[in-house]
Amino acid sequence: MLNEPDPIDSSICPVCGLSNSCTLADPRTAAQPCWCFSVDIDPALFEALPLNTRNQACLCPRCARAEIDVTSKSDH
Repeated sequence: MLNEPDPIDSSICPVCGLSNSCTLADPRTAAQPCWCFSVDIDPALFEALPLNTRNQACLCPRCARAEIDVTSKSDH
């Protein structure tokens, strides 16, 4: 039996583990534009994420603006 990683929760920021406030991740608000549509996010933040989390969940507004070392976050 393979030890598969836990599924990624699309409503949780993959950097800090808090709510990412993504309107697209919530079926009740999915028709509304997300906060991230109106901000510039450094592509290096996405590139630093573990491969299994990329394109699975949005960053939260705080982490999207921060200059942080996302590689230091341990996998769950």
